[in-house]
Amino acid sequence: MYIVPEMGVHVFLTLLFLMNGYWLALFLNIPLVAWNVNKYFPDSAGVNRRVLNGHHMLDATEIFRTLNRHKKESFIKLGFHLIMFFFYLYAMIVALIAGTGPLIPRANIDES
Repeated sequence: MYIVPEMGVHVFLTLLFLMNGYWLALFLNIPLVAWNVNKYFPDSAGVNRRVLNGHHMLDATEIFRTLNRHKKESFIKLGFHLIMFFFYLYAMIVALIAGTGPLIPRANIDES
């Protein structure tokens, strides 16, 4: 149910990293974006991927056949997001300590 919004938000944030020039964060996020694109879009033979034909949903009758694959994918994504959380936290703290201001310079307004 939340697979497509998760993919969309992740692609949007990766595009923001690209536009703002945060190259390290961009290159760290590209593998998960590639995984999501590979999972969503059909391949060259026209075969639909798992999201388009509903295989990302857990079926109660086949849960034990696909549980290991879903669990492995979920733990990998959890590990990725946990690592990225601490990377973003570290980057924020470094930016605060360095005293870097906003990326868009403010106009000098003379109040006299």
